[in-house]
Amino acid sequence: MSENVAGQRWYAVYTLPNKEPLARFHIERQGWRAFLPLIEKSRRHARRIETVRAALFPRYLFVSLDVTRDRWRSVNGTTGVASLVMFGDRPLAVPESLVKALAASVRPDGVIEPDYGFQPGDRVRLTAGPLAGGIGELLSLDAKGRVELLLTLLNGNTLRARVARTMLQPVM
Repeated sequence: MSENVAGQRWYAVYTLPNKEPLARFHIERQGWRAFLPLIEKSRRHARRIETVRAALFPRYLFVSLDVTRDRWRSVNGTTGVASLVMFGDRPLAVPESLVKALAASVRPDGVIEPDYGFQPGDRVRLTAGPLAGGIGELLSLDAKGRVELLLTLLNGNTLRARVARTMLQPVM
């Protein structure tokens, strides 16, 4: 994501439920720059666990505007948009540092890689799946958000497992 042009700032856009990608598409179609931070998360559906992409901030995205020059009110009429986040009668600018920090952590596929703070050797608890609640040692992490861990089973045996990083929490 390139730097903002002089006079342009980032503003938050409040979207209709589950319409963030649609709103981004139509905002960009009108010639504005939009930024929709996405994350991957695990969800259980029909006894399966699948990884899906979702908005980091549900119902929000960012648009770059110069409110002194652009016809910013037309953003409110854009398909998928509920309204710009306002302060009084003007859009409320988002701190530039927030958008820069989010943009810096975006992978080439457009998904934000959160820093879960896990390191090899950490003790972790599995929070989802058939072995939920199991405690083990983190062996390795990969760039795709998967981890390999060594789980200790109830009978004392160990089991190697590869799971999504989002399925773990640290054991204190």
